[in-house]
Amino acid sequence: MRLVTAPTVEPVTAAEVRLHTRIDSSAEDAVLNVWIATARRLAEDFQRRAYITQTWECGFDAFPASMFWLPRCPLRQVLQISYFDVDNDETILYYTHLNDETTSTTPEPDPSVGTDDFWIDLYAEPGRVSLAYETTWPTATLRPIDAVRVRYVAGYGATSATVPAAVRDAIMLYCAWRYENRTAEAGEAPEQFYNLLNPERICWP
Repeated sequence: MRLVTAPTVEPVTAAEVRLHTRIDSSAEDAVLNVWIATARRLAEDFQRRAYITQTWECGFDAFPASMFWLPRCPLRQVLQISYFDVDNDETILYYTHLNDETTSTTPEPDPSVGTDDFWIDLYAEPGRVSLAYETTWPTATLRPIDAVRVRYVAGYGATSATVPAAVRDAIMLYCAWRYENRTAEAGEAPEQFYNLLNPERICWP
């Protein structure tokens, strides 16, 4: 699993954190921005979600017996499915250009999206990709590892307004906690942070 394109903005701004923590000066905005990014990464990893629109690529050692489950949701769009044969030659099975829907502020997944060969489930969490009826995976001999790759877009939308309120609240809580606990390790977080995030945490199938 590899991040291809990172989110361009964070779910909250330094100004919002200053208001939340009652910090009067913008002198520490650089530090606040670091804490915001840290909190967002901790929250995304814990919830197994993507907040602001971002592109990921997953590598698999073989074609699946039933379907691909794609980490990080909500799934917005599958961009490419490809495989590498034993000679390390890449074949693209599915490709689509990035469309405007991935940057919409009101994601409305279309359950009918798909092609003649694939069915893409944008409703499931995590999202899924399967073969269409009466189709099969290629019979080529694959290289032994990292043989199949799926590139896709995940996230609620392109702006912070699309991110759930509980997530934004958790990020600001983390920043306030770091402000009061400057010696805390970057990977630490208060229990309340995880309590806010836990209800929408994704459980893998």
